[in-house]
Amino acid sequence: MTQEYGSERSTSDVDFLTLIQRNDELIEFAGLGSDLYRRHNIYLDPVGVAIIPENYAERLKEMYPGCFERIRLFAMDPYDLILSKIERNISRDREDVEYLAKALALDTSVLENRYHDEVRYQVKNEDREDLTLRLWIKMIEETRQKHLGQ
Repeated sequence: MTQEYGSERSTSDVDFLTLIQRNDELIEFAGLGSDLYRRHNIYLDPVGVAIIPENYAERLKEMYPGCFERIRLFAMDPYDLILSKIERNISRDREDVEYLAKALALDTSVLENRYHDEVRYQVKNEDREDLTLRLWIKMIEETRQKHLGQ
């Protein structure tokens, strides 16, 4: 959110998913309490349980290509990022959705189609997440209207 999409929300962790098997050495090297954290006050935080859209890896965007020797960082597509938050739906998640609605020209039909095609079958409570999606789409549309009206 902060690096790829410009959100100013203060954070000292970098949430991540790995495309390879979990690497405990990476957590030891760059996790909370690591030398990286002690020196730079930033750490890698593996995403725990989250619902991720089925084809998210095809839409990843490389961040800082060629900048690092031993690691490649990728950002999730904004729609995938939004959908990864749908089941948790805490206030920070809603703020992130609202921020993305202000920062980007989101197409709510892409969000809705991707939810139905790649996410809905994974959620525990379809009715609740369907409602969350409808409310988020309404929020995105209202935010877009306010933002364009200014």
